[in-house]
Amino acid sequence: MTALARTFTILLSAALTALTSTAAEPPFTDYCERLEHEVQGRKHGFLAGNLTYYIGGYHSSWQLIEQETIGLTHPFYHDLRSRGAGQVESMASGPENTGVGNDYLSWEFYKDTRVLYGSVVINGKKYPTPVPKSMLWRPDRMICEYEVGGVTIREEKFIGKNDAAASIITASQPVILQFAGKSFFTRNCVESTAKIRIDRPTNAIVISEGGTAKSKADPNGGPRVGPSVYDGMTTALSASRDITQTIVFDTDEQQVQHYTFLVPCDTEGTVVTWAMADDEATALAAGQDILKNARPWLAEKTTEMNQLLNEQVPYFRCSDEKFVDIYYYLWALHIMYYIDVQKGWEMEPHTQTAVNNFLGIHRYDAAFQIKVGAWMADKSHYAYGNVLTWKHLTQAGRWRQVGNGIRMLSDNKGISWHSGAYGNETSEHVLGAWQIYQHTGDVEFLRDCYDGHFRKLFEHALPSFWMNEFDVAATLSKMAALIGEENDVEHWQKKVRQDPDFIRLMFDQRWQKHEVENYFAAPEDGMLMTTAFWAMRSSHFPKEYAQAMVENWALDKEKGFYGEWFPTAMALQSFEEFSTQDDNAFGYTPDTAYFTLDGMFSQDIRDTASELTINHLENYNYHDEWDVPVAPEAYRRDLSLFGDQYSNFNAGKILLYLEGLAGLEYSLPDQQLTVRPAMPETWDWMEVRLPIDGQWTSIRYDAGKAPVVTGSPLEVVIE
Repeated sequence: MTALARTFTILLSAALTALTSTAAEPPFTDYCERLEHEVQGRKHGFLAGNLTYYIGGYHSSWQLIEQETIGLTHPFYHDLRSRGAGQVESMASGPENTGVGNDYLSWEFYKDTRVLYGSVVINGKKYPTPVPKSMLWRPDRMICEYEVGGVTIREEKFIGKNDAAASIITASQPVILQFAGKSFFTRNCVESTAKIRIDRPTNAIVISEGGTAKSKADPNGGPRVGPSVYDGMTTALSASRDITQTIVFDTDEQQVQHYTFLVPCDTEGTVVTWAMADDEATALAAGQDILKNARPWLAEKTTEMNQLLNEQVPYFRCSDEKFVDIYYYLWALHIMYYIDVQKGWEMEPHTQTAVNNFLGIHRYDAAFQIKVGAWMADKSHYAYGNVLTWKHLTQAGRWRQVGNGIRMLSDNKGISWHSGAYGNETSEHVLGAWQIYQHTGDVEFLRDCYDGHFRKLFEHALPSFWMNEFDVAATLSKMAALIGEENDVEHWQKKVRQDPDFIRLMFDQRWQKHEVENYFAAPEDGMLMTTAFWAMRSSHFPKEYAQAMVENWALDKEKGFYGEWFPTAMALQSFEEFSTQDDNAFGYTPDTAYFTLDGMFSQDIRDTASELTINHLENYNYHDEWDVPVAPEAYRRDLSLFGDQYSNFNAGKILLYLEGLAGLEYSLPDQQLTVRPAMPETWDWMEVRLPIDGQWTSIRYDAGKAPVVTGSPLEVVIE
């Protein structure tokens, strides 16, 4: 039987199966419980609401600086009005003006806050800020347990649906809890003008935050003083027991307001709360609402997170449970980072990258985060905004334009600021937007992306992100045709030549450049990075080059990119010459792994790509000693953990599961689901269930057998 005949037979069989069978909705799983794991002494705590976040304790690049304790140590409000602790206006002229709120000095400003630090008093003896014997992390809450003077204390910390934070605390025997904190003031703050009072009717401490802070708004400018990020906002703190009789206020020499109060705690429990808002009434109401509804709202938070992980996310199972845990852990973080501000340049919901660096979506990271959102069920909420949020900068003309006409957007942005660090990766957003269209058939979404954004941003020149310009230009032509802009089709065809001989020449000229054998686009300085493999993601990359590069560089453990696991960010042969602090810190990174492995899958080198994907996931995203999934920003060359601890920089790995190992691709406009299986040889089976056009489609993979597709609303092609 010819290959064509085999393909036709599989297509016919699969299509009949899809027509006659209905895929079952994925069975409900309590993913909050499944993902629960111990983080005490390993990671800081992390919780997310919409505009509120919680950090428990403080780790600097995985180095323990401060232990978590009873209460609410570092809740903070972050609606992207500022990148850091200040709100200084840019002094740059023209389109490179960064607006108001860019701040290079205080990305981790929460680490200097002290909100509700709890101590325990038992029989007159004070036990200051005890350290948890256990701190369990879940997507919906943190659970801390303490042993203090023979008393067991348990607390559950969470962020409610109104963005207020609460801790429900119980004690096995009656104790007194003493809480202490202060108004907002960080190491880069200059002056505090905060005011504090007790609001007796609501049993709440009310802080009118105010003051100034040093900020560096422009990349080439110096620090200047302006309003602090919380200037004019109100913090409200309360408890389920009376605090009015024990509250003590104090003002230090910097006019920072300090407070302490005592509350009893026993088996019935005590709740402490934090809320923040632009006006006092809203902050007080939020604090009171979560105080009155703490237990039911905690249950609602669990229900919400489980609904998202059950109903919005493609279902995944395989014969090795470790990889299932990694998959859902990465999805949980991706979802937790979603934010919906509805102000200024922040009008669309979108994901973000890192709480321990600076919040906000990043131009580079969005290259894969856009595509991750395309696999969720509600794409209008979880996918569209990852593309469209960048349109605000384009419409405002906030870019850097270089001599050849290329317009570059900033790396990061907020309500009224952008970072002033420019780059070309926005061209990759075009391919992500097209994938969203393929998964929705929504021409109006494409029109929204194209009009006033892609058309304007790339008007004069189309930047290249590792040889993607040919695919991007072709995609822009298709977009223009679909939305009725026929004149633009020729415009994009002229911007990037599409004749096969020219395209091949562009790749040939870069092959084995600077006499580096079997390597693509080697730089003159000898710093060989995985970016050579990223170019393999182009549909035009010569397959013979891809095979040679994988064999000679991906699998090579002497000079290539196969270090303790795959891949190193830089070729092993370049390690000695390039060993700065940054080079050593970013020895293994999640973005380089995604782009590299995606290139191999794109070139249909499936067996090797599958093996190396498993190698990377189980080493990078699973901690064997702790027996838990992890999502670090990077590993140093010596394999120690580095950077952010809950990093959505790892989101591309989700695509390695769905588009790589499962080999899935679908198009509603073309009415076709394509399956190119690459299940690892070490697995006995794998199953994915996709939400396609409101219907669950099941794809079952068993070793040695063709995949079985059930319930697909689309024609099925299995390669």
